[in-house]
Amino acid sequence: MKVRIDNVTKTFGQTTAVSNFSAELEDGHLICLLGPSGCGKSTLLNMLCGIIPVSQGQIYFDDKDVTKLPPDQRNIGMVFQNYALYPHMTVAENIAFPLEIQKVKKDERKARVEEIAKLVHVDNLLRRYPSELSGGQQQRVAIARAMVKKPQLLLMDEPLSNLDARLRLEMREEIRRIQKETGITTVFVTHDQEEAMSISDSILLMKDGVLIQSGLCQELYINPNCLFVAEFLGNPPANKITQDDKILAIRPEAFTLDPNGTEAEIQFISEMGKDQIVTMTYLGNTVRAILNLEDSALSDGSKIKVSVKQKGLFTFDKEGRRI
Repeated sequence: MKVRIDNVTKTFGQTTAVSNFSAELEDGHLICLLGPSGCGKSTLLNMLCGIIPVSQGQIYFDDKDVTKLPPDQRNIGMVFQNYALYPHMTVAENIAFPLEIQKVKKDERKARVEEIAKLVHVDNLLRRYPSELSGGQQQRVAIARAMVKKPQLLLMDEPLSNLDARLRLEMREEIRRIQKETGITTVFVTHDQEEAMSISDSILLMKDGVLIQSGLCQELYINPNCLFVAEFLGNPPANKITQDDKILAIRPEAFTLDPNGTEAEIQFISEMGKDQIVTMTYLGNTVRAILNLEDSALSDGSKIKVSVKQKGLFTFDKEGRRI
């Protein structure tokens, strides 16, 4: 299902949480709503599902205006940050609950529960209760419950934030696998840019309730339209150097060792596989560079010479607009 958001605004009293937001979400894609905490991502998601009413603008599912429809008439599935499983129900009963509400017959309920449980790899846990499950297993059950009613749109609000780093990585890959296998249009809210870039087809990057830039993940990384995008995407983040009336943003991987380059002084070195993250003084600024320092004798205080590749170097004016 294709989703169109037309000039949507949400205000709470004098506070504007989302401002004049417009975007088209492609059918069958996994789209990440990305941005810092408090930027309006979850508010926008809740308007898509109908939990929060729209102050201005329209939302369309395909060509149908759903702006004023309640959640139960939008054919959506929702996965929350806290899983929201019923502790007194088994896994099977939790997954089947939306079908009971829809008064689906018992035999069909059982078949659909088994089908979706197999898809999300919890088919061996159907008789257990939520308290007997790990965090990752609970999240799989929550996804199964959201998808068992065959929604046209799956909405996920920070679904991995309660998991440890290893489980986050595992569930990130599982969510991508499930989305690919089902082809369901999915909107995934996160503040983690690494998570967004690894899981999504495209990104909607927000700040202060406004859509700053949208597009394919690599497009935003390679061609940021403003300083905020350049700094927000990337780990380590882009280095910011102010020169007269302009600002340079340099990605750490854009630095390269060059005997004819500009001198820099190493402050300290962090190992990262075969490469090193080198914190150094460059043009009077402290910056981080990803380099392969073949000379292991280099240490804190050592002088090196570096140059900057054009790819990964961006110029902005004082207001942060791309030059």
